[in-house]
Amino acid sequence: MKILYPGTFDPLTNGHLDLIQRAEKLFGNVVVAVLENTSKKPTFDLSKRIVQINNAISHLSNISVISYEGLTVDCAKDVNANLILRGLRAMSDFEYELQIAHTNKSLNSEIETIFLSTNTNFSFLSSSLVKEVAKFGGEINHMVPDSVERDLRKYFKND
Repeated sequence: MKILYPGTFDPLTNGHLDLIQRAEKLFGNVVVAVLENTSKKPTFDLSKRIVQINNAISHLSNISVISYEGLTVDCAKDVNANLILRGLRAMSDFEYELQIAHTNKSLNSEIETIFLSTNTNFSFLSSSLVKEVAKFGGEINHMVPDSVERDLRKYFKND
């Protein structure tokens, strides 16, 4: 069974990494799909985000990282994934994530969405929050993998 874990991952957080690791245990083969969203200006370009993820998952064997544009269900079909993984941090995420799941189901009824709640240690994390803390020189080593921390420090020049 193959599961697709889509997102912008700008940047990858320990919450994302936790879901990737748990999905590998549950489903075996995980495809992390990094969205190239041309309507947004990410902190890190697509290639940097892919490198960050590959660095963080180097100890895992059944994970691949790809990039995609367009609809997530089309990406899932292209990589032969029959499941899409979505993470839930808090109840406030559920309504939005459910709307996405229903939309995806209406576009391709053969692809299911699976929700995993994040580990409570990471339930407060978001990429936006991490960038905000890093911008002002706050401690982020418990929020992101080491390589992402270095990249954020360099980006915000807080070495």
